[in-house]
Amino acid sequence: MQLETLDLIIIGLYLLSTVVIGIYLKKQASKNMESYFLGGNSLPWYMLGLSNASGMFDISGTMWMVYLCFVYGLKSVWIPWLWPAFNQIFLMIYLSIWLRRSNVLTGAEWIRTRFGDGTGGKLSHMVVVFFAILSCLGFLSYGFIGIGKFIEIFIPWSYVGQFMPFELTAEQVPYAYGILFTTIATFYVVMGGMLSIVWTDVMQFGIMTVSALVIGGIAMYQVDAETLMGMVPEGWDSPLFNYDLNMDWSAYIPSVNEKMESDGFTPFSIFFMMMLFKGFFASMAGPAPNFDMQKILSTKSPKEAAKMSGFVSAVMFLPRYLMIGGFTILAVVYFSGDINQAGSGFDFENILPMAIKEFVPSGLMGLLLAGLLAAFMSTFASTVNAAPAYLVNDIYLRYINPDASGKLQMRASYIISAAVVVISTIIGLYVENINSVLQWIVSALYGGYIAANFLKWHWWRFNGHGFFWGMAAGIAASMVFPLVFKETLELYYFPLLFAVSMIGSVAGTLLTKPTEEKTLMNFYKTVRPWGFWGPIKRKVMAKDPNFEGNKDFKKDMFNVVIGIVWQSTLTLLPLYIVIKEEMGILSTAAVLIITTLILKKNWYDKLPEEPQKVPDSIEDKELVEVN
Repeated sequence: MQLETLDLIIIGLYLLSTVVIGIYLKKQASKNMESYFLGGNSLPWYMLGLSNASGMFDISGTMWMVYLCFVYGLKSVWIPWLWPAFNQIFLMIYLSIWLRRSNVLTGAEWIRTRFGDGTGGKLSHMVVVFFAILSCLGFLSYGFIGIGKFIEIFIPWSYVGQFMPFELTAEQVPYAYGILFTTIATFYVVMGGMLSIVWTDVMQFGIMTVSALVIGGIAMYQVDAETLMGMVPEGWDSPLFNYDLNMDWSAYIPSVNEKMESDGFTPFSIFFMMMLFKGFFASMAGPAPNFDMQKILSTKSPKEAAKMSGFVSAVMFLPRYLMIGGFTILAVVYFSGDINQAGSGFDFENILPMAIKEFVPSGLMGLLLAGLLAAFMSTFASTVNAAPAYLVNDIYLRYINPDASGKLQMRASYIISAAVVVISTIIGLYVENINSVLQWIVSALYGGYIAANFLKWHWWRFNGHGFFWGMAAGIAASMVFPLVFKETLELYYFPLLFAVSMIGSVAGTLLTKPTEEKTLMNFYKTVRPWGFWGPIKRKVMAKDPNFEGNKDFKKDMFNVVIGIVWQSTLTLLPLYIVIKEEMGILSTAAVLIITTLILKKNWYDKLPEEPQKVPDSIEDKELVEVN
């Protein structure tokens, strides 16, 4: 064990600070549901942006991306488009504005503003709550696995076990650590709600940024470019690719070729086009009902929602990829022999913790571990906050106890938060590795989400029945297809999954009555989306001749393209800096400056000025403090 007393003190102080913040903010957060789940819509957009960036700077994802960078080099920057990473650009340019205009507490509550309270609205409301809970449980399980694998390397159970009244097998140790840290994260989020999450996230993001700079500096000091290039295959240092990757590790680490084959990302050009196809529709579908959506709804106004979403990319990618690149080149130069010796049995997801253990000095290791624990706890806490928001607001208060007092609502939130964590932990105990959960979440489950949620923004005739049957068909297919296509990467059967969901959406819509006209008119006038809204637009303008429809489609799509290029340079620039590629640094920095200036003029300067609104569902609720 390499952790010194100073390291343990730093980690202990970090964990203690999160608990103190949760206790301190408990009184303010427990005023009412809006304070607990949205922070009272009082938090500045830049704090919410830092919080959202911290939530996305998760430990499991970072372990996965370090392994990708090791294996695929700079071409690895495209693989996170599986999420898709560029959905933040669609949110930044226009979707955050549309969503915040809806003025609701949760994504499921948004359904009522779009489909009304009829049978179709109720069905669509229930299916989106089900999806939200399923995806939250998936993300919590994903984080649970990552933190356990990570901590095990630094604190062997042989050290901790001597103080415990029970023994654990090697397979059980990561789960024990996962349970410990999820319990701490659950405590502070249950106590302080969104306020606690944002304040701790800001602290956590500061720790992560300092850690990233330290790791990048250590890597650049210890590894020279010539040595690095002599230990990687041709093309490793370039983000460009042809039909295939054309990267051969045979002369360096033969087992990497086996890993690349098992990943299923080849032929890479087809894989890339599939990611782009899926990512476009997934991004236009809007954010899934998770912590990202809750942060958007927590902003003060639509303009601040857009700025918050843009700020996430601006602050997250540079430090994150500086850290990823630093750990990667250290691992390439110093671990290649160990990886060769381990052969096909090497777990590439362990590159990150191995590099920390080997290269980070005492004191800095404590800071870095605190930062990576912070990354895990930020993601975990934000997700824990999102799931109860749906269960309490959209199930308990709507169907079980609509007259519940403020005090009872808060108690229900506490109980449900704890229950969600327990269930996700149980699921995590049966999952083999990070990548298996990640692939299921981003490719299968979210594949079933896309069609119905794409249509809800852009087609006036789409109704609650169509949404229900589209989502139901998509979720069912996402459960069945992995069993049918056992040897196929989920991304490759996405078109079939999308088609099944689209058929369910269109058939469910055309075989039932349209949504009530009043609901559609209110939604269109409030949210003002572009798309196929002609009949509703004409009816709104007949009642309000001064109303102007949204004519920004071309501008928004142009800004989306520029924004994706801008975001891509934010990922490439720190990698070029770490590997000391001067031409890459200069060219990427030039593109970054040009795209920033275009976005400043064509997006930021044209953001709408709209007043702050408090979600209607809570403005008249009783303010009750929980003592």
